[in-house]
Amino acid sequence: MNETATAEPETPGLDQQPLRNVERDGVRYTLLGTAHVSRTSVAAVAELAASGKFDVVAVELCPARLEALTRKDKWQDLDLYRIFREGKAGLVMANLALGGYQRRIAEQFGIEPGAELKAAAQAAEAHNMPLQLIDRDLATTLKRSYRSVPWYKRLYLTSGLLLSSVSSEEIDEQAIEKLKEGDILESTFTEFAEQSPELYDALIDERDRYMAARLRDQNRSHAGQHILVVVGAGHLEGLSKYLAEGVQDPHEEVETLSAMPPRSLWPRLIPWAILVLVLTGFSIGFSRSPELGLRLVTMWVVINGGLAALGALAARAHPLTILSAMIAAPLTSLNPAIAAGMVTGLVESWLRKPRISDLERLHTDAMTFKGWYANPATRILLVFFFSNVGSAIGTWVAGFRIFGALS
Repeated sequence: MNETATAEPETPGLDQQPLRNVERDGVRYTLLGTAHVSRTSVAAVAELAASGKFDVVAVELCPARLEALTRKDKWQDLDLYRIFREGKAGLVMANLALGGYQRRIAEQFGIEPGAELKAAAQAAEAHNMPLQLIDRDLATTLKRSYRSVPWYKRLYLTSGLLLSSVSSEEIDEQAIEKLKEGDILESTFTEFAEQSPELYDALIDERDRYMAARLRDQNRSHAGQHILVVVGAGHLEGLSKYLAEGVQDPHEEVETLSAMPPRSLWPRLIPWAILVLVLTGFSIGFSRSPELGLRLVTMWVVINGGLAALGALAARAHPLTILSAMIAAPLTSLNPAIAAGMVTGLVESWLRKPRISDLERLHTDAMTFKGWYANPATRILLVFFFSNVGSAIGTWVAGFRIFGALS
């Protein structure tokens, strides 16, 4: 087995582009490192794809990201009812926020992030070459990234992502450098990735390993072929290393890195512990006197329901949605399987069902605070988010008040 990773000599017209040649399992890989905001990278991709030297084009994309680059109308198919039923509202919010951040970049630099990856996909079709999507599914990467940080940092991470999509400030120098290195996900989470080795691992190193294993797994029977691999420059060194020296069983590596890491036991126990403690508090209260028990229940309903309703109000929800938050939150906080935001999101989506025109504007409305509130679809997601935050705060505040009254 010949396994090498060497720099390719300068090629006319490509002298500014980082290239690596790797041979593994009888397959030759030419890795082109690109910048996601560079017109030069787009031209380099087109030139190499048209050179006639390659049998296959592979790109740092998953099906969801390819669709995001090529289908501008993809949000028209958004089914909010199904999203809430399947518990995917948070993921949709993250995707919209990421899209808003990318559009800010497009306005600042005059080029859509990922244009060179889109160009690679189009070049493969134009030259009748197979296209391989080698990046890990975006949802899996976001979930593994989210789970990689401690629970108390997750709200900060989520809020930071939302704020990055609607900020009126220009992209800062630090983020620009990350974009020049060529990874849109890392640039989005620059501040967090630098403070959290676990987050960096999920966003970058794991994807390097995944893409290397994916390339080898897809091409194990393609000995003798020459494959053009287009990835962000930030992945070039890691990918070439893992492609040349990686694990012997690439299929197993792909499966391992596609799986969700097991959740810690104690965070899953917290909702059940809250249920037991609150019901115990009610029981103790009623055992002392019916008046005390009723006061504790009222305290729970008013504080928990009130703060959830306040969250819905902050999202400018329909009055009936605000009422549903008031009613649902005290109950859902005692049911680990249902969140208050799931109820309010469904109610809001029923009362103010988005029109096709609203869905068509999603990619632009997600760029501003005003847009998030003005568009019925994004406002429904805000109702979900703020209702959950209000209910969570209310659970802790009411819980402490109840045991304070008992003591």
